[in-house]
Amino acid sequence: MIPQSMKAVIFEQYGDPEVLRYTDVPMPVLKRGEALVKVHAVALNGYDLMARAGRYKPNKGRFPHILGGDFGGEIVALDAEAKTDLPLGTRVTSWWVLPCGYCDQCISGHPNRCSRDYRYLGAHEPGAYAQYVKMPAHHLIPLPANVTYEDAAAFPNAFGTAWHMVVTRGNVRPGETVLVNSASSGVSMAAIQICKLIGARVLTTSSSDWKLERAKALGADALINYNTVDFVDEVLKLTQKRGVDCVIEHVGGDFLNKSLRCLTRGGRVVTAGGTKSYECTVQVNFIFHKELSIIGSNSATKLDLEAMMPMLDDGRLKTVIDRVFPLAEAAEAHRYLEAAKQFGKVLLTVEH
Repeated sequence: MIPQSMKAVIFEQYGDPEVLRYTDVPMPVLKRGEALVKVHAVALNGYDLMARAGRYKPNKGRFPHILGGDFGGEIVALDAEAKTDLPLGTRVTSWWVLPCGYCDQCISGHPNRCSRDYRYLGAHEPGAYAQYVKMPAHHLIPLPANVTYEDAAAFPNAFGTAWHMVVTRGNVRPGETVLVNSASSGVSMAAIQICKLIGARVLTTSSSDWKLERAKALGADALINYNTVDFVDEVLKLTQKRGVDCVIEHVGGDFLNKSLRCLTRGGRVVTAGGTKSYECTVQVNFIFHKELSIIGSNSATKLDLEAMMPMLDDGRLKTVIDRVFPLAEAAEAHRYLEAAKQFGKVLLTVEH
């Protein structure tokens, strides 16, 4: 039986982690085509921190708000018009993007570029820092037998974004050399594994040697501590001055221009964010003289996630989970993530 209220972590103003509060809230009410999922685990993402702090305000000041875009759970209710063949009790995760479905981008097969009403779970709409969450039923993805709820929570944003960058937008091919920046982020850890599956050589950067050793265990071929060396010089040294074919980049700031300088002629940078800064200055002569490409990559499609699920099931791809907190300790989890102490995803487990 579904209760009338649930435990959730909410915030009612932008600010430090202390604004997060574990409390009782009303149950989500299903609309046409939606499913209700009982949440067992939910992951923290960088945009959670930004949205809570007010650096990013997708909820447009509508409070209270519930964060959380990535989860593992089970279907407990379906609207009568839900478009899914998945029965109640199915273990699921979800594609977190909420496009309009009918704009020019959506109908041409690019719903992650929705031009009319682009939203996503936990940012624009209430998310999964809660005992229950609702989603369009056709967004749900069943979990194979070997994929746990924790794996499911650690998977969508990190691996979906990485696959879209490496495969869909970056077109990385066997034999190429790829630089993956910021090895300890969820996206980068996934990108390292995906590049190695394709057959590429992977160079990666990070701020500390212990994080680089963890990246090596995921398959990275060469490790660069950007706090002790200039990573451009090191990349050129490792490639005998040729440079790399592709850079997977989401740091922003001065990393974008440095990434361009790491490229061989005809190379490409695929960028999906600016965790350091959105303000980037680039030297245009590198771009035109070497015929370089800067390629934007935004989130992922459901097809990207579904393509990887068998690889997650058989172990060709592995989630990396650093630490798990109870849902009630979400504020402490935010502080931990903001301190950049982690290597891998930080999760919250949900009790019922």
